[in-house]
Amino acid sequence: MNQTKNTMKITIPEEQLWENLNISNDFMFAKVMRNPELCKEMLERLLDIQIDHIEYPEEQKVIDISKDSKSVRLDVYLKDEQGTVYNIEIQTTNKKNLRKRTRYYAGMIDLNAIEKGADYSELPQSFVIFICTFDTFGKGRWRYTFENICKEEHEVRLEDGTAKIFFNTTGTKGNISEATKNVLKFIENNTAEDGFTEKLAREVRKIKENKEWQVEYMTLLMREREKYKEGVAEGRAEGRAEGEIKGIVETYEDLGFSFQEAVKRIAEKFGFSVQQSEEEVHKYWI
Repeated sequence: MNQTKNTMKITIPEEQLWENLNISNDFMFAKVMRNPELCKEMLERLLDIQIDHIEYPEEQKVIDISKDSKSVRLDVYLKDEQGTVYNIEIQTTNKKNLRKRTRYYAGMIDLNAIEKGADYSELPQSFVIFICTFDTFGKGRWRYTFENICKEEHEVRLEDGTAKIFFNTTGTKGNISEATKNVLKFIENNTAEDGFTEKLAREVRKIKENKEWQVEYMTLLMREREKYKEGVAEGRAEGRAEGEIKGIVETYEDLGFSFQEAVKRIAEKFGFSVQQSEEEVHKYWI
């Protein structure tokens, strides 16, 4: 039996080539944040806080509560000396689901943080931080911080120990420090403007010299491109099937077949149920 070989060529955009990566790439960002000194200062600058030290429970935290729930992979997941949990993610594509993702991430962090039978008071302070290379909310701000407050009494805060923060590397508004701006500008345009961002730039260059990480990155990238190629091929196959059904339905109409006769013939030809066939014929029946 002959099989049609998928010969679609996989091309890698220039900006995704290993030698062209900068810190806005999520793989590179996660590797840079494995340096505890740089990660600690990154958090201190972004959140305007002081941290004694940080700990990495796992290199990439995967939270999979049950086989029926959606698992999450947190690229940068760490704790400080007080047990506060931080999850930091780079986002370069506005997939329109980031707001709900922060909600899900925060919930999964909580489920992972507390053991069965423990008191809710043991839940740690947590921050879900998305550094975006676009303005998720369209207000021009560098930073958008969300904490739960009372709708009826704005001065009443829930104080449940959670915060969700979106940074916008293209921002122009808001009261943030120059140190924070320099970090965001470095992520946006790869230009180091102070000592810390120069350290980040050096770390990126150092990582690019690591052959094992280069192989790891290229392996992950090729897997993603293969999945993309398979998805395109499936989409084309579905498109061909849709075109075929459309042509057959139009032919049946031209021949004067009744709607029900067309439904019956489409069901037989494509192995559809009567309901499926009716739905398909409805699409093209004039």
